[in-house]
Amino acid sequence: MLARRLPLILPPLEPDEAIEVTKVHSVAGLLGSGSGLLRQRPFRAPHHTASAAALVGGGSQPKPGEVSLAHNGVLFLDELAEFPRIVLETLRQPLEDGAVTVTRARQTVRFPARFMLIAALNPCPCGHATSQVHRCTCSSVALERYRARLSGPLLDRIDIQIQVPTLTPAMLRHSPPGETSDLVQARVCRARDKARERHAHHGAAPNATVPMPVLRQTSPLAGPVHDLLLRAIENFGLSPRAHDRIWRVARTIADLDCAMDIGGEHIAEALQYRHFDEPARATAA
Repeated sequence: MLARRLPLILPPLEPDEAIEVTKVHSVAGLLGSGSGLLRQRPFRAPHHTASAAALVGGGSQPKPGEVSLAHNGVLFLDELAEFPRIVLETLRQPLEDGAVTVTRARQTVRFPARFMLIAALNPCPCGHATSQVHRCTCSSVALERYRARLSGPLLDRIDIQIQVPTLTPAMLRHSPPGETSDLVQARVCRARDKARERHAHHGAAPNATVPMPVLRQTSPLAGPVHDLLLRAIENFGLSPRAHDRIWRVARTIADLDCAMDIGGEHIAEALQYRHFDEPARATAA
């Protein structure tokens, strides 16, 4: 439910983005006769039985896969650990490059694939590992096998990794009303506009895609703030890629906070969104 609401709080498609989305869907044969520009950010949710070709594209006559059909939108993978590992590994290139290259004997085709990946999975095969009500029945071997379906390099490319706790009956009864999507979208748009203004001389790219040298120049970290990040990288055993991604997330948090500079509190919050790094943290400690 949360994943399906996400396109509603993202900024509206820019004209050039709408053209790109429409082209991809046209190549895939998904546009009806007389269809105009697609104005809604795409939301794709393939089943966990999808093949690698269905996910990233392919075929004798190469066609876009789900990652390209989600270009400028959201790709939602529910039950992430149920996808075959070999299929999930195909996500590494598009997550890094924002594009997919399909090579065949007679041609090479490059499809755009700049999407927001949202994935969900149970904490264990039985689903009760973190439950306060039900007892987990999974063995340690089953837990290790379940977690091994997600490789470290793939998880390293996912910026925000959090646990969603089970709602109690009391929470369901007394939870306060949340914000409307319109209010959240307005806040997201303001933050996106700040990023584009900051990167106006570098293609007006958002924080997630602006080249790292540019981000270092436009949003440098003060000495103590960078020291905090470096200590976390060392203590938690995080990779250089995680270092850069935490920096990007912290910049976005600062934009949402209407802060000119990235502060220690923004780095600390970004670090809290690395749930799957917890075993590495325990080992490092």
